[in-house]
Amino acid sequence: MTDYAARRTTMVDTQVRPSDVTKFPIIDAMLSVPREEFVPDALREAAYMGEHLDLGGGRVVLDPRTFSKMLDTLDVQGDDLVLDVGCALGYSSAVIARIAEAVVAVESDPEMAAEAQAVLSRQEIDNVIVQQGELAQGAAQHGSYDAIILEGGIQELPGTITDQLKEGGRIVSLFMDGTLGVVRIGHKIGGRIDWWDEFNATAPVLAGFARAPVFAL
Repeated sequence: MTDYAARRTTMVDTQVRPSDVTKFPIIDAMLSVPREEFVPDALREAAYMGEHLDLGGGRVVLDPRTFSKMLDTLDVQGDDLVLDVGCALGYSSAVIARIAEAVVAVESDPEMAAEAQAVLSRQEIDNVIVQQGELAQGAAQHGSYDAIILEGGIQELPGTITDQLKEGGRIVSLFMDGTLGVVRIGHKIGGRIDWWDEFNATAPVLAGFARAPVFAL
C-alpha cells in the first residue's frame, strides 16, 4: 500500500523548502492536503513528482515548486478571500483554503468542476465555493477579492479579472512568452496593477488568456 503521507513529506522537503518557501501556513497546508485525491486515478502514483500533472486539453496541476512559490509570493493571509482561477480538480483550492478565510474556485470544464466540489466535500473542506464557467470571467458575484491566483500560464490578463481585485489586493500569475515564462506579483494601487517579476516557470496558457493574434497586411 502506497504511503502517500510519506510522499507528501518528501515533496515538501525536496521540492518546496529548497525553493525558499518557508512560511509555516504553506508548509502545513501542503503537508496536510492529500494531493493524490485531487488528480485522476491514473495519475495518483505520479501525484508527488516534481513536474506538472497533465490533465489533457492544455490543462495541468502545477508542479509543487511552482505552486508553492506562487503562494509564497501571494502572501495569503488568514482573513483573505481568494479567487482561484482554473482550479481543475480542486487541489490548489484545498491548499489555499487551509490558509485563507475562504476561496472561490473557477473551473471551465463541467466534469472537473463537479469532481472538484465532490472531492472538497469528501475532504470536509467547507470554505471553498466551486463555480463552473469561463476562466477569464472570474466570479464577480462573490468578489471583490483580497488575492487572486491563476493556475496556469497567461499571455494577457483581461480586465474582467483585475476588476475583481480589491484596491490594495494582490494577484499572482505566470506570464508566458513562447516557451519561457515568469511569475509576477501585482498590487492594485490607485485602480491599476503594478507588477514585479518574481521567478521563472512555465505552464500551458489557460483558455481565455492567450494574446489575440495580430494580423498584418
